[in-house]
Amino acid sequence: MNERDVLLNELAQGLRLMSEGIEWFDGLGQEDQSEVLLFLRHHCVQARAVAEDSPESIRRAGLRPTHTPAVLISRGRIDEQLGKIAGLAPLDERRKAFKLLVAVLSIADARRRERFCSNGCSHWWHRLSVV
Repeated sequence: MNERDVLLNELAQGLRLMSEGIEWFDGLGQEDQSEVLLFLRHHCVQARAVAEDSPESIRRAGLRPTHTPAVLISRGRIDEQLGKIAGLAPLDERRKAFKLLVAVLSIADARRRERFCSNGCSHWWHRLSVV
């Protein structure tokens, strides 16, 4: 666990404002932003994101359905599409990708917590609200 991991999980759990996350993300260099997007993509897959999470994720991220990350997540296998979203290069697309991937993680991890961790678990990120 490091500061980045805690911050991203706090964003996904609604323990931090997205505006704080965007400010932090914008302050990173392009290489670090790419690492963050890949980290989020990995954790979305680990949290078992499904295609049905797409519409709510787009809504929570505040994206229009025509924004590139929204179009991508709505087409094809979710794990492949998340990888494409994480690989977007222009700054404005990376910012949208960041918001969308945090939203996907939020939805998928909440479902995982409800289904598999409701009676307790060893996931440190599920204990952030009590830390």
